[in-house]
Amino acid sequence: MGDVQSELLIEIKNKLDKVTDKSKEQQWEKQSIYKVPASVADLNKNAYKPQLVSFGPYHHGEAHLREMEDHKERALIYFLQRSKSSINLIIESLVEVSQQLKDSYHSLDSEWQNDTLRFLRMMIHDGCFVLEILHCASMTKFDDYASKDPIFSSHGNLYIMPLIRRDMLMLENQLPMLLLQKLAAIVIKQAQDGDYVKNLILKFCSGKSSSIEGKCLHVLDAYRKSLLLGNPHDPAKPLKLYHEQGEEIIGSALELHEAGIGFKKSRTNSLNDISFHRGNLSLPKMVVDDTFESIYLNMIAFERFHVDAGNEVTSFVFFIDNIIDDEKDVRLLHSKGIITNALGSDKAVAKLFNSLSKDITLDPNSSLEGVRRDVNQYCKQSWNEWRAALMHTYFNNPWAILSIAAAIFLFALTIVQTIYTVLQYKAQ
Repeated sequence: MGDVQSELLIEIKNKLDKVTDKSKEQQWEKQSIYKVPASVADLNKNAYKPQLVSFGPYHHGEAHLREMEDHKERALIYFLQRSKSSINLIIESLVEVSQQLKDSYHSLDSEWQNDTLRFLRMMIHDGCFVLEILHCASMTKFDDYASKDPIFSSHGNLYIMPLIRRDMLMLENQLPMLLLQKLAAIVIKQAQDGDYVKNLILKFCSGKSSSIEGKCLHVLDAYRKSLLLGNPHDPAKPLKLYHEQGEEIIGSALELHEAGIGFKKSRTNSLNDISFHRGNLSLPKMVVDDTFESIYLNMIAFERFHVDAGNEVTSFVFFIDNIIDDEKDVRLLHSKGIITNALGSDKAVAKLFNSLSKDITLDPNSSLEGVRRDVNQYCKQSWNEWRAALMHTYFNNPWAILSIAAAIFLFALTIVQTIYTVLQYKAQ
């Protein structure tokens, strides 16, 4: 019995030593690229797995992605020719940060941890390929490449680049920004500060030319921050977006419209630019296409797994999902110029937003809680409650509207006839 007790004490002591070990905490601080766990990925597997090209170690060597490896080799050659640098210079610049690059990946397999040469070879090929894509996206002509090049040509720009862009915005398919900055600095010395690479990323991913302040961890992080450019709402108020017992969530767009709330486009397209003022709910314009779901799911996943990322995209999706119940809500927002539907079906857009918000956890300090509260208070005003009930009961379809109009018309005729009869009686 004593031996069992001693072994148990030793086991618990060893576990406590591991808990108090600061190295694990330091490792967490360095990580920025994550594998999406099966519990999340199984809800929509295609949203998190690259379809055409791999970047980084998580999907390197998968059979359906190997075809792009030859194109990476060609891109490396053109990168070296344009930079007038040797491969030795690239290796030297990356060897000194090789461990930092490895530390960026959560749960990096031992085959990559223990083989730095293989890891750096992959980083060089993938990083140069990304920079060549970004470089070509910023050019009007593809002078460096052959006119028939399947990737770096007008044809490739039209058919292949959109697929690469989609894969480049997946959380499991990221390259550390440090890698891209180191490689870009070989071509342009000023690229070391990061702004050069961030501007190329924005132009490729969204066509924007505005700059992003602060550090970006990778392409997905840079794109996410570009969607948040603009002034957020007042963070000083005690806010919460989760719902306590008895607390009302915001109504659908149609219900809010029936209560007298108007919808209009915000002044900017920033996801932070949501406000409610004098009965008008302002929302940023959204283009919903076939890449929308994948991109937003990956941004939500990044906010979920990276501690310091924030929750702005998650809160935005949750808010929009609350006001979109079905295709009628989508149709209303489309009529106000808020949603541009590139999917074709309003029902598909409604289903998309309803699926995006599955199993998401919200930060209790979200700035959108203030908007929700103001909207609900407006709807609870007596006149607006009566108006909503009237609209829902009597004006919810064209036939009801015609019937009420006819009744009002007949009532008016009756009043006129009564007045005429009274006046005629007095005249006699």
